Amino acid sequence: MKVERKTTKPGERQTSRNFRNFPMVPRVVFGAGSFDQLGDILMPKRRHAEAPVIFLVDDVFEGTQLLGRIPAIFDDQIILISADEEPKTVQVDTLVTRIRQSFGATPSGIVGIGGGSVMDLAKAVAIMLNNEGHSADYQGWDLVKRPAVYHAGIPTLSGTGAEVSRTAVLSGPQRKLGINSDYTVFDQVVLDPDLTRGVPKDQWFYTGMDCYIHCVESLNGSYLNAFSKSYGEKAMELCHEVFLGDPSPEESREKLMMASWHGGMSIAYSQVGVAHAVSYGLSYVLGVPHGLGNCLVFNHLQQYYPQGVETYLKMQEKHGIRMPKGVCAGVSPEEMQTMVEVALSMEPLWENALGPHWKTQITPEILSGIYEKI
Repeated sequence: MKVERKTTKPGERQTSRNFRNFPMVPRVVFGAGSFDQLGDILMPKRRHAEAPVIFLVDDVFEGTQLLGRIPAIFDDQIILISADEEPKTVQVDTLVTRIRQSFGATPSGIVGIGGGSVMDLAKAVAIMLNNEGHSADYQGWDLVKRPAVYHAGIPTLSGTGAEVSRTAVLSGPQRKLGINSDYTVFDQVVLDPDLTRGVPKDQWFYTGMDCYIHCVESLNGSYLNAFSKSYGEKAMELCHEVFLGDPSPEESREKLMMASWHGGMSIAYSQVGVAHAVSYGLSYVLGVPHGLGNCLVFNHLQQYYPQGVETYLKMQEKHGIRMPKGVCAGVSPEEMQTMVEVALSMEPLWENALGPHWKTQITPEILSGIYEKI
């Protein structure tokens, strides 16, 4: 989001400003084992026994000890969510209908426990429980009219920044686009690095690179301001320590969780750029997971982020990550056109990356050329 300023002449007093009043997560707890405070955190938010808390949990935790640690009481419900695919507007609408029909009354709160997809889903469900229509109606910027129900986010992956952002990214019937709203931001976040133990190496790298790419795009964007810069620089520093240094596993988990938080804050007060715009097309048409999609695209963006790509390739080599090949090899002309159209529809991202005249620099042919390399 761009921070606008009115300029003044030397010695002239500035009498009016047009600065954006951004939301922030009002409450956050951090530390190994902090997940066990969730019950105490939720108790004051419970309206009565018939107004449950709904826990949306990544189904990777099915059959694990984590499910037993969830403080479900009264009529609370734990719903397991598959994160194999990106969250969709139809999925949001189905969950909202299910919750309304099961309980009648609005629940006391929604808690998302998982990676970025599950947290985005939790944010969107919380919004739609208090707003009319379909979630696809709210894909865009500042379209939500009423506050969401109380909602909390608990990341079990580090890198997406979904725990702090004002966006719930969804694939809809016509496009992949976030519900970008001041009401989207979580009311509570629990940052427990222990919950990221055991993440597969490739997934750890892809989601971590999502954070790194956030920083590159924010720090090199036209929307950059002192606020987003301070968060982006800290997140970048932590990414370098995690992916180019040799921290202990415990230090790595803590630092990457903090990098994710700071990287998410940086883009919340500025914007992402070319990699995210192009990867949205991959996700929408081919269902490529967000973190992997960003990495696939970033490999081919030396023209736009030369230093960022050079460092990224060093990180990739250090950790022995081999990127999939031929992802777009079987794409039909119609699918290619859709990917290009989805990417081009991300206008704020392109403006941040290339400035207000970005349409003179990016063409369908250029985008097709990038996709053909992936």
